[in-house]
Amino acid sequence: MNIVFLGTGTSQGVPVIGCDCLVCQSTNEKDKRLRSSVLIQTKHNTIVIDTGPDFRQQMLRANPKRLDAVLFTHEHKDHVAGLDDIRAFNFKQQCDMPLYASQRVCEAIRREFHYAFSENPYPGIPKLTLKTIDQNPFKIDDLSITPIDVLHHKLPVKGFRISDFTYITDAKHIPPKEKEKIKGSKILVLNALRKKEHLSHFTLQEALDLANELDIETTYLTHISHYLGKHEDVQKELPQNVKLAFDGLTLTL
Repeated sequence: MNIVFLGTGTSQGVPVIGCDCLVCQSTNEKDKRLRSSVLIQTKHNTIVIDTGPDFRQQMLRANPKRLDAVLFTHEHKDHVAGLDDIRAFNFKQQCDMPLYASQRVCEAIRREFHYAFSENPYPGIPKLTLKTIDQNPFKIDDLSITPIDVLHHKLPVKGFRISDFTYITDAKHIPPKEKEKIKGSKILVLNALRKKEHLSHFTLQEALDLANELDIETTYLTHISHYLGKHEDVQKELPQNVKLAFDGLTLTL
């Protein structure tokens, strides 16, 4: 299984026009973060988790040959806004794109992209098939996926475990029974917004504490804001088994 980090930033973590902060002014490509998303490729399937505003740019850069499905963590714009650009895969593959999300997120997508679900669809609209998921494991062909329920302040968000890989973003709290689903993962991807306390995101220390509690082999931090600091500076502060993810990072599991 190959894992490609399409983006590792947040709306407060992408390059900003006219910004003079150290991250925006950095010449290190690892500080140029697009909105958080990940591409997962197996022998038989290619899936993406979340289609943020940078989806088209991310897919052009990663250049996958096909896309079989999209999983959604939640309905915030920085995780769904690029969905319309799925049309390129509709055209190339000549089929609808399956979207896997909770009932609430499916309803939000149907509202946000209402034209894609019209009874009399306009030519060229994205062709989407909504597939509702809950807390139970499900399959995409032969790929087994376990949803993990976390809280983004009070908003329920889905994380996903696929084999020994677990991806969690926009989390502030993970219930004990959901932590059990994560244990044993070889790779955990976890949000770490900044060092200062935040209402709805793990801080750097909270993410480190959780990775230590779950005894994960390697943890990669994502959903990074400008306030966390420059990549090379933050990486020096991290334990050996915790790494700061960056756009374009590719892992093999």
